[in-house]
Amino acid sequence: MKRTATAVWNGTGKTGKGYLTTQSGTLNNTQYSFNSRFESGIGTNPEELIASAHAGCYSMALSFMLGAAGYEPDRISTNAELTMDFKDNTWTITSVHLNVTAEVPGITNDKFLEIAESAKKGCPVSRVLNANISMTANLEA
Repeated sequence: MKRTATAVWNGTGKTGKGYLTTQSGTLNNTQYSFNSRFESGIGTNPEELIASAHAGCYSMALSFMLGAAGYEPDRISTNAELTMDFKDNTWTITSVHLNVTAEVPGITNDKFLEIAESAKKGCPVSRVLNANISMTANLEA
């Protein structure tokens, strides 16, 4: 399975603007900028998108793992709080905290916590934060 997204940036880092488009069309020339990333400007930003991807991926992973253990969740809500700090002279994502609440009939708290921890470790987005990243770079004339 492969998914794609495209970012186009015009101008300098501080005064320029960019647009994000996803393969599904959910994001279609969605604006992002210095202001939406580091202040409170209009648009999205990469870190917000990583947080939402992590929350969504984790919720689904937890649902699958609960199902595999014989439990059918009624509701799972995950909030991902991503922290980015200026570290070693560059901006770095230093942590993501997942705050999860769930309604799962028939499960004990201990069993829920065990499965929730497994889902945190097994969620593909949790795992990508330590991914091998490859690149092809071309300079256009």
